[in-house]
Amino acid sequence: MKVFELRELPEEELRKRIRDEEENLIHLKFQKATSQLESPIKIRTVRRYVAKMKTVLREMELKRLRSTVSKGLN
Repeated sequence: MKVFELRELPEEELRKRIRDEEENLIHLKFQKATSQLESPIKIRTVRRYVAKMKTVLREMELKRLRSTVSKGLN
């Protein structure tokens, strides 16, 4: 999923996807430890995807914070 598609998701959906992907990452790391992982690239891909989602989530939080601060100043 592209970043612009992530930005269109509601905040709760984004949080749910982050939890799911972090869980998936734990399973992948376990598979790696037991030598059952087919492609080690999957770990890197999932880590980067989680990072993108967390970045978009943080952008949403900052945007919400800025809007409440600007409303308080008026």
